[in-house]
Amino acid sequence: MKSENGHESANHKPKIAIFKLASCDGCQLTLLDSEEALLDVLGAVEIAWFPEATPRVLKPPYDIGLVEGSITTHHDAEYIHQVRKQCRVLIALGACATAGGIQALRNFKDLGATLRKVYTTPGSISALKMSTPIADHVPVDFELRGCPISKAQLLEVLGAFLAGRKPNIPTGAVCMDCKRRGNCCVLVARGTPCIGPVTQAGCGAICPAWGRGCYGCFGPMESANTASLRDRLVELGQSDADIARTFRLFNAWTWPFREISEKAERSAGETRS
Repeated sequence: MKSENGHESANHKPKIAIFKLASCDGCQLTLLDSEEALLDVLGAVEIAWFPEATPRVLKPPYDIGLVEGSITTHHDAEYIHQVRKQCRVLIALGACATAGGIQALRNFKDLGATLRKVYTTPGSISALKMSTPIADHVPVDFELRGCPISKAQLLEVLGAFLAGRKPNIPTGAVCMDCKRRGNCCVLVARGTPCIGPVTQAGCGAICPAWGRGCYGCFGPMESANTASLRDRLVELGQSDADIARTFRLFNAWTWPFREISEKAERSAGETRS
């Protein structure tokens, strides 16, 4: 809000809007599940648009816009441009918004064939050929990874933008979280396939803590050496088809994961022929 002289009023609270595209709502629910910490945030901001939580609507512009979901329809592609114009800062939330999500698995196949397998009346479905992240369509100020996102990271990002500083989000591998938790390395000690060495930290190494390999929920880390990890997975007995499936989950359309899965897929095809 501005006073008559055009300056920000002392009691002005930044307006935050939360938008949803093609997604499961998990990242929005993470925000709602932040409980007491969320109450502190709400004390510093004004929720202007959040259909998941309230029917209250305040008109744009918004200081911060949070977007969950990928671009999968022509409506989405048009809508995200409207959202971008309404928000001073735009933050993409979760694997769908930052990588196309699980729905981006369709990008590897013919959309028509996929629709015919899934729907009894595929002709009634109107969709883009590919599911893509928000940044493929409009400028994004920050991408917060995860499927779903981390509560702690979400609050850090919100706090950082409200304070006018850069968010402090780790970009190292899940292996660092395993070290901090004192986890036994499932890849080295047990021979369990795990893509933690090439996945960005953020989940707290939940799966390895329970003796399971990482599934890559937070997408590729900086300078992910997927080729080296592929060699290790081959040593553990994984076939090229296994490796392609390993990297085709929540963040399959990110380039480091896509590149290695496509190479493995081609190799598997050559082996079969």
